[in-house]
Amino acid sequence: MAEWSLFPEYSERKAEFGSLDAVFALQGERITSDPLSEVLRVELGGIRYYIKRYHGAGKGLRRFVGRPRVKAEWQNLRHFERWGIPTAPIVAHGLERQAGSFVRGALITQELLGTEDLAQLANKDDLRLRDRAWVARVSDQLAAATRVLHDHHFTHNDLKWRNLLVDEEGRLYLIDCPTGTFWWGPLLRHRIVKDLACLDKVAKYQLSRTQRLRFYLAYCKRARLNAADKACIRQMLHYFEGRE
Repeated sequence: MAEWSLFPEYSERKAEFGSLDAVFALQGERITSDPLSEVLRVELGGIRYYIKRYHGAGKGLRRFVGRPRVKAEWQNLRHFERWGIPTAPIVAHGLERQAGSFVRGALITQELLGTEDLAQLANKDDLRLRDRAWVARVSDQLAAATRVLHDHHFTHNDLKWRNLLVDEEGRLYLIDCPTGTFWWGPLLRHRIVKDLACLDKVAKYQLSRTQRLRFYLAYCKRARLNAADKACIRQMLHYFEGRE
């Protein structure tokens, strides 16, 4: 049984994106691949699209139990849209099961024009990262978006600089969230620390201590750190200790 949704505003692409069969027959530039999935980039009518195709859900019970990663990814992007967090426009999504077992699935998003991920900027030592006003503007957007996620008891679980895009106007977008989910209690606190530690993993090499503190204060909406904030920061700073 296959379920597939092509958003109405992209109906002119029905020939290419109208079904799982059509999507899995597409050829394009391969961006990434792993044993379970691949990402292709195709250009149609002067617009580029990213197609994430999943060939499996994993081994054993993962094929039958829980949400397939592709479904989690499109549902999480829809959460971002509802919460007002800028993300890549969804074009189509769906999956196929046989006898209750996941067989394949796909998610298509439209390219965000003129964007680069923050990891790319760090790798090439982009001058924007030395512009205090630019960093402050992007940092404030990231703090607000991260706070919205955590206020909804949701964590990204892969909140790395490579999954943060900025455009030429300095607008921030969150992408690529197949493992994000909802948590409560101590588990939520642990996952929040992980999200913040993922962000700081690169920030500690690219930004000043003052800029990093400013991000955290904007995130927690306070002018000064309290005891709980200081404990959270200590956990964050030690989260990847011995794993880098």
